[in-house]
Amino acid sequence: MELLSSTKTHAGWLKRYRHKSTSVKGDMTFAVYLPPQAETQRVPVLYWLSGLTCTDENFIQKAGAFRKAAELGLAIVCPDTSPRGTDYPNEHESYDFGSGAGFYINATVEPYSGTYHMYDYVVDELPRLVEEHFPITEKRSISGHSMGGHGALICALKNPNRYQSVSAFAPIANPTQCPWGEKAFTGYLGNDKTTWEEWDATCLVKNLIGQLQQGLPLFIDQGESDDFLDEQLKPQALEAACEEVGQPITLRRQAGYDHSYFFISSFIEEHLEFHFNALS
Repeated sequence: MELLSSTKTHAGWLKRYRHKSTSVKGDMTFAVYLPPQAETQRVPVLYWLSGLTCTDENFIQKAGAFRKAAELGLAIVCPDTSPRGTDYPNEHESYDFGSGAGFYINATVEPYSGTYHMYDYVVDELPRLVEEHFPITEKRSISGHSMGGHGALICALKNPNRYQSVSAFAPIANPTQCPWGEKAFTGYLGNDKTTWEEWDATCLVKNLIGQLQQGLPLFIDQGESDDFLDEQLKPQALEAACEEVGQPITLRRQAGYDHSYFFISSFIEEHLEFHFNALS
């Protein structure tokens, strides 16, 4: 790994690294916050997945999470949102597909099938790397925002024994039924919509209920003044699916809040406490 930067904050260290990834077959960048407790012991970790157009830096600069993470003794790992350094047709032409928009799935349509395996990267490769090189335990939780909220939900629902807890801010909760998801899934997975369902949290809740008896609750905050709420996010579909099959979910509708990091920073400490309690 190549250390890109190291910054002390709240008595801990925020570090950014670049490394060669086998999942995406190229360089990937991630950030890790190590709380002060990590100097003397191993600490649990929260993986944060960011949204469309973002990199690993959006959360670390805007969320205001490190004071609480330092208090709790919680590490935070923030990967990038897509592979970088490729130049496929249409990859850089829009904000909601290609560069910065990996959707945390494993693409099956060429040329994206060669490198756009963000699901494998987030679930398997990055945790192995982090646990090998940093004083971090194997207890992990996952969270994210928008496209990253979608990513956090599918990672946890597909691997209920791998994560202690999962939360999301304004997730794309039913991507098979919204313009963002339809565009991305067509480009990454093809036109057979039956293959899309394994990457949709609402569909997964319905299809994986036999495996969801582990009791992994879903914790979601959604701003009621979010411009994307009705057309793109559809939290009510996920809520209805959970109620139908008995999957625990807490969906908090926050009056007046939008889709921005102002919304995230207002409630991030509650999410960190939620995850730390589960990790403890």
